[in-house]
Amino acid sequence: MAAPVDGAVLPCGDRPLPLDRPRVMGVLNVTPDSFSDGGQFLDLERARSHARAMVAAGADIIDIGGESSRPGADPVPLDAELARVIPVVEALAAEVEAPISVDTCKPEVMRAAVAAGAGMINDIQALQAPGAPAAAAALGVPVCLMHMQGRPRTMQEAPAYDDVVADVTGFLEERVAAAEAAGVPRECLLLDPGFGFGKTLAHNYALLSRLDRVAALGLPVLVGMSRKSMIGELLDRPVTERLAGSVAAAAVAVFQGAHIVRAHDVAATADAVRVAAAAASA
Repeated sequence: MAAPVDGAVLPCGDRPLPLDRPRVMGVLNVTPDSFSDGGQFLDLERARSHARAMVAAGADIIDIGGESSRPGADPVPLDAELARVIPVVEALAAEVEAPISVDTCKPEVMRAAVAAGAGMINDIQALQAPGAPAAAAALGVPVCLMHMQGRPRTMQEAPAYDDVVADVTGFLEERVAAAEAAGVPRECLLLDPGFGFGKTLAHNYALLSRLDRVAALGLPVLVGMSRKSMIGELLDRPVTERLAGSVAAAAVAVFQGAHIVRAHDVAATADAVRVAAAAASA
């Protein structure tokens, strides 16, 4: 099981998040085309209601995304992403006690979201977009650096690695060094191996089985496997029937070193994470 990272507390603005136990991040996609729930929460009131329900079900942090990163997805214009994300961040910052994370690669969205009340940046490009490192350093909130081979539109076209665990770990080490060089404090960094982002089924399960290698880098580890194709392809299940596989993967991740588990089905995932943590620490 993941141990607290030197007693780490993520400094999410006025809502610090202790990592004294594994935490659950609830997914709130305000997009028309996300692979699992695209279009369900475009309406502001539905988004607010769903976020409140996730917090009540056990979500420790809410992750809001306005640009789909599903395989084959096209980029979203800046104005469209801002229009989707910022009203939701503003509303939830006033309504829920949990920290708010913004799932974005764009420095403009990072700045606007933090100004609106977000306390964390979840960047699938690991601060590689122009201006992103400087924005993250200036904002002073936690940043999750994720590994992705390629970009969403093409990432699942024959992904290949010499050694997926070593390659992903090496990439994350490089991005940590780059973030720190840009002025992002180490205590504000998290790592995500990027399950499903430019990886085959075998790559994904190799990473899950050796997630301890990522955790050994000494920073909090965030994982997102909920409802993904690594569950559906293995079990031959459509997106709507991947709950059991998703919570099983969440439990394994906790044993292998995950500190935060990103999930659509918060109540079931929170139960699985709690049981896994209790067993691992007994």
